[in-house]
Amino acid sequence: MELRPYQQEAKNAIFEQWDSGVLKTLLVLPTGCGKTVVFAKVTEECVRQGNRVLILAHRGELLDQAADKLKKTTGLGCAVEKAESSCQGTWFRVVVGSVQTLMREKRLSSFDSDYFDTIIIDEAHHCISDSYQRILQHFSGAHVLGVTATPDRGDMKNLGTFFESLAYEYTLPKAIKEGYLSPIKALTIPLKLDMSDVSVQAGDFKASDISTALDPYLQGIVEEMKKYCQDKKTVVFLPLVKTSQKFRDLLNKYGFRAAEVNGDSQDRAEILKDFDSGKYNVLCNSMLLTEGWDCPSVNCIVVLRPTKIRSLYCQMVGRGTRLSRETGKDHLLLLDFLWHTERHELCHPASLICENAEVAQKMTENLEKEAGIPVDIEEAEKKASEDVVAQREESLAKQLAEMKRRKKKLVDPLQFEMSIQAEDLSSYVPSFGWEMGPPSDKQKNTLEKLGILPDQIDNAGKAAKILDRLEKRKTEGLTTPKQIRFLESRGFQHVGTWQFETAKNLIDRIAGNGWRIPSDIVPQEYKGA
Repeated sequence: MELRPYQQEAKNAIFEQWDSGVLKTLLVLPTGCGKTVVFAKVTEECVRQGNRVLILAHRGELLDQAADKLKKTTGLGCAVEKAESSCQGTWFRVVVGSVQTLMREKRLSSFDSDYFDTIIIDEAHHCISDSYQRILQHFSGAHVLGVTATPDRGDMKNLGTFFESLAYEYTLPKAIKEGYLSPIKALTIPLKLDMSDVSVQAGDFKASDISTALDPYLQGIVEEMKKYCQDKKTVVFLPLVKTSQKFRDLLNKYGFRAAEVNGDSQDRAEILKDFDSGKYNVLCNSMLLTEGWDCPSVNCIVVLRPTKIRSLYCQMVGRGTRLSRETGKDHLLLLDFLWHTERHELCHPASLICENAEVAQKMTENLEKEAGIPVDIEEAEKKASEDVVAQREESLAKQLAEMKRRKKKLVDPLQFEMSIQAEDLSSYVPSFGWEMGPPSDKQKNTLEKLGILPDQIDNAGKAAKILDRLEKRKTEGLTTPKQIRFLESRGFQHVGTWQFETAKNLIDRIAGNGWRIPSDIVPQEYKGA
């Protein structure tokens, strides 16, 4: 099986990390981008090198899925370490293992600590738990690959305490742009749902409280769905089984063909098959279908289980992002509601695409203003980014006006970031341990020599990124911080996007004019040409 370009890049990056001495590395791929295929190919290469591989997962469905994908993509069979089944005494070089089974002391102690050379963790955001850590510590010398969909910042910080590096990340916008995932249109429903009394348990909204808060609005939600989902193949996520069943009954009452599945459904496989074939057009569930189930023809997702956890939100939406050209699917419709909550932040469509919290907040505000109108999330993110940049520029202009009274030899980092229009710098958040520490004296001295004020850079990761950017700018022949400071102090804008020679020639011209701006130049309109 031939890998897609990004999948091949991911595979190469993983081995590069391991070959460089990194033991534990991370792969981030959005739901629907073939993470199982990638780690199956990584497994194949490890086996070719004579290694023994353990694939860990916390659910039986994921283990079966991994074993099936491994067989189909590589031809490799595998042993199972689960319940009564054991890999010991078999010839297989690959083992799919249940965390619940392997974490038991009796089972774990039956393995030598060097039994496995490589461990692959599916849905790696779970690996910080004690059960996973017990296994990983036992096989502490093994190379580890964690695979997950887009995590939130909290997840990344947690994962950064275990993993040493991020080998490769493929983003949702890039996957959509390159045609591997379906475009997403977000539709904010102008129905205000009061969640102010919902409490938090284990880091997320308490399911029973959500159910209670949701109950009075269920009929209104169905009525809204009639406007937008009548001709859609829809999956609805709800907080509890009883709520899911009640909502199914309401949907059927209003003319939908709705079914419900839960962990106790004895006919679950049959219902999922019937939904896939079109017998039902709405499928209700209480968080059962977040992992390990795919139906590409799904073209509408309704999230009635609000969450603070981005990875969970992405998993819900991910049930609808797969392509299905044979059914004429050209986008996924994502219904969002005006959840009213006083104390807690919750995930919105912006959480899928925005890396920067400020942009995400602005995008959510913009979508709420356009309630009732489907909006492409990439266009919405672009508009929000532009709005935030404009706000930042306005704020920066005020700061710079106040600073004009002071002569500064160095460029403020914020001014530098805005001038070169570096969104990756302004939205940077450190993930790994070394990045979170303060800048080193060497970093500070180098930054100052290059014309950047280091005092306002509060972590080593940000300092490293700016130093790297300065080196690249030098190679590319772009303006220096000192050129930026001089020209922008005289009213020129975005000097950071100019060529070095352009800025030099202009400064020379100003110097030759007695350090006055030539009469034929209007700084605010000058484009660096």
